[in-house]
Amino acid sequence: MIYSIIQLIDVVINLYIWTLLAFVISSWLIAFNIINPYQPLVRRILMALDSLHRPILMPIQRIQYRIMPNMGGIDLSPIVAFLAAQYLVRPILIHAALAIFG
Repeated sequence: MIYSIIQLIDVVINLYIWTLLAFVISSWLIAFNIINPYQPLVRRILMALDSLHRPILMPIQRIQYRIMPNMGGIDLSPIVAFLAAQYLVRPILIHAALAIFG
């Protein structure tokens, strides 16, 4: 039962990482005028990605803008969120699984 919960959390982290990557790539595609953000289907996808990732990225952005000077619009918060999900949360899950199952 506990192993299944740990696997579920790992799957959710994987999904978060992949959707974060899609969010970043979609922002680049909009910036280079490759996709049209005013098309209804594209707008819904972008709004869903934004509502999923904005609550996590906003606190990171606030800290970033306090610590670092203006970098000309470069946002490092997705990189920080990716690294946190990959290198902070996953080891905690692995450690918890090892502690439980020995």
